Amino acid sequence: MMSAKSTPISELALELGLAMNEMKSRLRQKIQSKINEYGSDLSFELIEILGLLSRNNGINQQEIGTLVSKDKSSITYLINSLVKRELVERVENENDRRNKQIFLTPKGQQAVEAIYPWALELYGKAAGDLHKDEINRALILVRKMTANLENQDLK
Repeated sequence: MMSAKSTPISELALELGLAMNEMKSRLRQKIQSKINEYGSDLSFELIEILGLLSRNNGINQQEIGTLVSKDKSSITYLINSLVKRELVERVENENDRRNKQIFLTPKGQQAVEAIYPWALELYGKAAGDLHKDEINRALILVRKMTANLENQDLK
């Protein structure tokens, strides 16, 4: 591998993207095996949405899709699956009936409370001996790169 000084920034950004993807993939595998151990029929995607709602209860389907990087039809399918399991409910927005807000049900909240602690433990293991400042700097960096993409006219 080339030294960081001679590597173009675009290639370093690519390496970072690939490394983040690899980390998410490993976390996903470990979380899914823990879910299976727990005896749940939930998938990583469903758990991801429940976790998101535990932090942002009442956001709409579009916002969920954006935050978990899923298209409209995939999100509809996933939300329908959670509704069928009685883990979330759709509530019509008073101002716009087409805009459905998604809320955790008590059963959904229980699932989050059962799963969240070991998901956090896994992220703690991923952090290893890193310092909070290192993770904060990485978070700022990734958010800046994401914002840069949002602000680009990529045609």
